Amino acid sequence: MHVKAHAAKGVSNFHIVDLEIFKVCFHGLVKISLPAKLINGGIAGLIGVTCVFPIDLAKTRLQNQQNGQRMYTSMSDCLIKTIRSEGYFGMYRGAAVNLTLVTPEKAIKLAANDFFRHHLSKDGKKLTLLREMLAGCGAGTCQVIVTTPMEMLKIQLQDAGRIAAQKKLMAAQTQLSSSSAAGSAEPLVETRTTATQITRELLRTKGITGLYKGLGATLLRDVPFSIVYFPLFANLNKLGQKDPNVKAPFYVSFLSGCVAGSTAAVAVNPCDVIKTRLQSLQRGVNEDTYSGILDCTK
Repeated sequence: MHVKAHAAKGVSNFHIVDLEIFKVCFHGLVKISLPAKLINGGIAGLIGVTCVFPIDLAKTRLQNQQNGQRMYTSMSDCLIKTIRSEGYFGMYRGAAVNLTLVTPEKAIKLAANDFFRHHLSKDGKKLTLLREMLAGCGAGTCQVIVTTPMEMLKIQLQDAGRIAAQKKLMAAQTQLSSSSAAGSAEPLVETRTTATQITRELLRTKGITGLYKGLGATLLRDVPFSIVYFPLFANLNKLGQKDPNVKAPFYVSFLSGCVAGSTAAVAVNPCDVIKTRLQSLQRGVNEDTYSGILDCTK
């Protein structure tokens, strides 16, 4: 299974983009203190999760589809089928995990980027592009402390609906093809697990390392994302400044965030596919398992 063949299925990875767009809306208006910036980033993250989580759920389910029973053909098809089988709130399975952890995640990311930019600047002079990329690298590295367990739990909850729907379809097909089983088979009932139950089981069986499965793949996604996003946003935002001492207009910061976030998300999407598949604990029918990043890439 080649990741490249499925990379396009995850180009809807704009949950990251949207979180950054909302953060930019606060970040680019006025010069604020670090605590206020962290609070704004947390609020922006919460708004972003609420707005775009259904797209993120579709992304996860599309990325996890392999050579087995393919349930969805596109993002819209995935969302429509999810609403039909799980109801409207089925699109928000796993959202509680993100809503709980997105604030510390964004706080760490913003604080780390500011920290590294401050220490990499020389006497308050403008950072070179290389130093801006290094600051972004540091921010992306720090955020995985929260991002990895958050993604680990979220992916299990998001993909559970796809696996349950696949099992129901397979059972229905088996029942129709088997005359002896006609009318005697009982419908499958999905047993829903919670993030707390998954956490307890992982800690009991694998310890803290169970929550950090896929850490390398998460670094492979988040570090390049931050390396691309932060410098690109900063430089695009400067283009809208009429005066170096005056902040860019709101719409410039917003559009800069759109362009920077979209570019970074598309650039790291293959890494996101790898991360999603490595962190998935449950597999559908005839779907592959992977031993590591290289094995998943093949």
